[in-house]
Amino acid sequence: MTVVTAPEKTPAPPEAPRGTRRAVPPLVFNLIALVLGITIWALTAAAGLADIPGPLSVCSRARELLADGTLTDDALASLRRVLLGFALGTAVAVPVGFLMGWYPVARGLLEPYVQFFRTIPPLALIPLVIVLMGIGETPKVFVIFLAAFMSCVVAAFQGVTGVDRTLIDAARVLGASDRTVFLKVVIPASTPFILVGMRIGLGAAWATVVAAEMIGAQKGLGFEMVHAQTYYDVPTIFVGLISIGVIGLLMDRLLLLAERRLTAWQERR
Repeated sequence: MTVVTAPEKTPAPPEAPRGTRRAVPPLVFNLIALVLGITIWALTAAAGLADIPGPLSVCSRARELLADGTLTDDALASLRRVLLGFALGTAVAVPVGFLMGWYPVARGLLEPYVQFFRTIPPLALIPLVIVLMGIGETPKVFVIFLAAFMSCVVAAFQGVTGVDRTLIDAARVLGASDRTVFLKVVIPASTPFILVGMRIGLGAAWATVVAAEMIGAQKGLGFEMVHAQTYYDVPTIFVGLISIGVIGLLMDRLLLLAERRLTAWQERR
């Protein structure tokens, strides 16, 4: 007797999970947020809900300032001060943070001063800075330097102290010297903290530049905004605010790109 077996069924391909959608690029949401923000701004100005100029009025004023070179000169002056103060602040903060995190003696000597001055806003030091340094470029850069330094030094210090102790012990078991451990383990592991601190320091530098340019400046976005305040030139104030925001955003994106390249080994969500 011949037994007839039913043909085996080919398993159907697994169904895609319900609710799965193609990921939307974040840039799309950024553009949507930008359009919504400008729309709300325009509607608010048109309805007279706030005494602010509309987007068209601000754009017209920006074209005028660009045409006569004022906006370009001011932006370059502010950018130069921010870059110089931020670079100096970062260059000093990273070694100081490493010293505090790696050597207990350095931590005991430096941490009280860092924590003390970190609680004092850099803007509160402007009167003292004017008395000690005058009203030239030095006090402006120094105030920005302090803002960047205080933000970055804590991040560098936290990066060193936050390194997984297992990694350090494993390197030493394999015969690595303290110098090798520091260069090959501590610095790479603390790099994400340092870059985050740099981004915070950059934001603090731009937040400080307006007040810094009140110290006898003749150029700069902050100077132009304070000058416009005297004549109630609100569109110029808006142009200065938007310029600072755009330049600061572009610089932050560059730092974020550097962070992704330097910390490609780090898991991300």
